[in-house]
Amino acid sequence: MATKGNNLSEYDKDTIPNAKDFRFGIVVSEWNEEITQGLFQGAFDAWIENGVQKENIVRWNVPGSFELIYGCKKMQESFEMLDAIVAVGNVIQGETKHFDFVCDGVTQGIKDLNVQTDIPVIFCVLTDNNIEQSRARSGGEHGNKGTEAAIAAIKMAQLRKDAKFYKG
Repeated sequence: MATKGNNLSEYDKDTIPNAKDFRFGIVVSEWNEEITQGLFQGAFDAWIENGVQKENIVRWNVPGSFELIYGCKKMQESFEMLDAIVAVGNVIQGETKHFDFVCDGVTQGIKDLNVQTDIPVIFCVLTDNNIEQSRARSGGEHGNKGTEAAIAAIKMAQLRKDAKFYKG
């Protein structure tokens, strides 16, 4: 989603499934903690606003964005009762190709978890050119991508529940 002119925190609460019985995991990168903590807070607040109980939210921290893949995989294996997991990270463009390798690796890794496992993993990794862009998307002028990720997690949890119902 392009953020120009958009606030990532805006959504129509009437279109969100009832989340009071859902359980969520969130794996948060410690790198660029100012940003990832803001994203976490946006997700947490959205879940609480939509009826998720605090005790139904599990948070794990990992050192950096690249480690989100392993953290999410281990969370899937450790908590089979989770309805969805959000991966929270922030990678800022630097002077080397490291940015490209990390962004590609994390994107592909989270995609792989989604096609290989049954618990949806929501991608909430900001990949910005500078810290100002990251601040604008983690609670600043463009709202909070963490809020958007939490809402996506609720919708995917409902899809997962519905798919199990139809499957029998």
